[in-house]
Amino acid sequence: MQVFKPSYYTDFRCTAAHCPDPCCKDWDIEVDAKTASLYRGLDTPLGERIRKALYEDPEYGTSIRLQNGRCPFWQKDGLCGIQTELGEDALCHVCKTFPRLQHDFGSFLELGLELSCPEAARLILTADHLNLEAEEVPGGKAPQYHEELMEILLPARKQALAILSDTARPVSDALVLLLYYGYQTQTVLDGGDAPAFNPEEILQAAKQFAVSADPAPLLSFLGELEVLTPQWRERLSSPLSIPKWSEGIRNLAQYGVLRYWLQAVSDYDLVSRVKLVIVFCLTVAYLGGDLISTAQLFSKEIENDSDNVDAILDGAYTAPALTDDKLLALLQYTGQ
Repeated sequence: MQVFKPSYYTDFRCTAAHCPDPCCKDWDIEVDAKTASLYRGLDTPLGERIRKALYEDPEYGTSIRLQNGRCPFWQKDGLCGIQTELGEDALCHVCKTFPRLQHDFGSFLELGLELSCPEAARLILTADHLNLEAEEVPGGKAPQYHEELMEILLPARKQALAILSDTARPVSDALVLLLYYGYQTQTVLDGGDAPAFNPEEILQAAKQFAVSADPAPLLSFLGELEVLTPQWRERLSSPLSIPKWSEGIRNLAQYGVLRYWLQAVSDYDLVSRVKLVIVFCLTVAYLGGDLISTAQLFSKEIENDSDNVDAILDGAYTAPALTDDKLLALLQYTGQ
């Protein structure tokens, strides 16, 4: 079986006490059944502390409740008290694996990092270029997907990444082309013949939407979703009048394509996932500030909440703020 991972994947190291936004902060921590059973059976003072912190969430099951906004087992040195006393094997699955991502397609496996971790965000957004490394490992299963569909999506994703990687074009133009290319690939997924992809004609046609743009409807839509931190609501209320396009947003778009493009194999719906990537990039560009912290905050608030992700995927077809003309206007607007 082949395993694919971006070149920065193996560079990740937890920064512990130096992390500006620790993963044991703000989120209640979901505990898998096996680890919950281990914790309930610990006949030690630590076991008693853990049991007092556990509660049953109706949606996520056994979880650790935060105290003063943090996991009660967080130590001032940035390390976990459970790991310090019992070792890494005693950590629940989410704590043991975060921020590592794994997408198992049966016949191949893709690894990645979650942008909601500040150190992972730094690696993703400052990488000189995207390089997917492949490794052959024993094992593998029958494909867990529609093979004909994947035969369309894999080369199309490669082309989408090439579109984004073309530094001769501004980031905003690359995102316009990504949106159009997503629709073209969707046509193929739906059994149709895609028209020729002519970047210059596409960009010329998109200019008609560049007359004016208002990010308020988009940010208002995001503000109506579940909000985790007051900081996010505050950021959404004070956007820039003109987007701040930096080369790091190119990396951000590539991250989004890597993470979400192939998920269309499950439901034939690529366009909504391309729009999710566009929304991600637009929001970061219009919020401005430090790119890494802004993108990391978006990921923490949106990507790590499946209901919020689903709301954007559904809104791609129903929300007035996410119509093609609105997104193209935001992408093309220069304030002139």
